Amino acid sequence: QVQLAESGGGLVQAGGSLRLSCTTSRIIFNIFQMGWYRQAPGKQRELVAGITTGGSTNYADSVKGRFAISRDNDKNTVYLQMNSLIPEDTAVYYCNADRSSLGVKQTYWGQGTQVTVSS
Repeated sequence: QVQLAESGGGLVQAGGSLRLSCTTSRIIFNIFQMGWYRQAPGKQRELVAGITTGGSTNYADSVKGRFAISRDNDKNTVYLQMNSLIPEDTAVYYCNADRSSLGVKQTYWGQGTQVTVSS
């Protein structure tokens, strides 16, 4: 069973920083694209940032310049460094592993970690 273990959420004041971590197995980490999504109350889940196995990254426009996604291949861990947090960043953040091969899509999710930004 694939597991994505998240940590690092919490309560922070506007302007503050948090770092989320997501650790998984080596085989998943080596062949899946990794990403962070978030879901605020009453809203759809949205992509925050993604990183390929080669290290290419992409970000939602709302977090560009404030968030940074990275991966540590030795620790099978992907990070989301969140700076200059604003109340609109409040959501449950989910780690995601995604892969499409030969027409078959595989997607796995972490359990989610709450991030709350107070004004």
